[in-house]
Amino acid sequence: MAGHDASCVLSRGGAEAEAVPTTSRRDSTASAPWTPSAPHARRAGLPPSPDTLAVDVRDLAKRFAHTTALESATFHVRAGEVLGLLGPNGAGKTTTLHILLGIVRPSAGSVRIFGRDPHDGTKQALRRVGFASPEALMDWRLTVAENLRVYAALYGVSRTAIERTVGALELGELLCKRFGDLSLGQQTRAGVARALLHEPDLLVLDEPTSSLDPDVAEKTRRVLQEIRRTRGLSMLYTSHNMAEVELMCDRVAFLHRGRVVADGTPLEVSRQVLGTASLDAAAMEEVFLKLAREGLG
Repeated sequence: MAGHDASCVLSRGGAEAEAVPTTSRRDSTASAPWTPSAPHARRAGLPPSPDTLAVDVRDLAKRFAHTTALESATFHVRAGEVLGLLGPNGAGKTTTLHILLGIVRPSAGSVRIFGRDPHDGTKQALRRVGFASPEALMDWRLTVAENLRVYAALYGVSRTAIERTVGALELGELLCKRFGDLSLGQQTRAGVARALLHEPDLLVLDEPTSSLDPDVAEKTRRVLQEIRRTRGLSMLYTSHNMAEVELMCDRVAFLHRGRVVADGTPLEVSRQVLGTASLDAAAMEEVFLKLAREGLG
């Protein structure tokens, strides 16, 4: 592993185990291809049913003591689809994600993940979800490898899962570093690896490349696109990078003051919001500015 002693060891229950072996960046300029584990490999290449909803949000509302974060928000994510959940700061995106992840209960409305309620107490829905965000941190005192081993054990997956995600995201040189010693961008990459360990069916990504340099951001997007291609992965994607949204998202849902005010493909929403039916390319940057400043109608 580049820049580190290959004999780096981890301590677990009094026994020592070698850190996950990876290929040095000197040996390879591209990330390792994503190879699904056996249960998921059977699904590879099979298009998901267009009738299956990975996420189904209907009339969602969340009221706090002194503010209303969401008011009758409705949107869905089809299986195998990437939906961009967009909006200015304070629009309700974070509250929506927290409700989907079972952290916050809604005041009204319903949420379903592959047909299950994430608040039903069984955790069945959430077992199919991976979440990555620059704010979703790991234990600062542990190395990246130790953190990933902890989460692999919690998810009930093997060391092979760690090797697969580390290889795909080119994290080998970070494995023996304490998480607290990493840059924000490095922490973000480690968080994406954690979210992918158990091969979720729905990946919720909150600003996944906001702290990454352009090279690493492009590599991360490429890995996500490859996983989607091979596994039919669904993604709910928040970002303020509109060029990235146009590249990654099949559809977008735009939140403004707690309501979904526009929903469709980037091109459809661009035509709708900008009032130009003849527009032949998405213009999400202009759409964002117009909706954030004026709303819709």
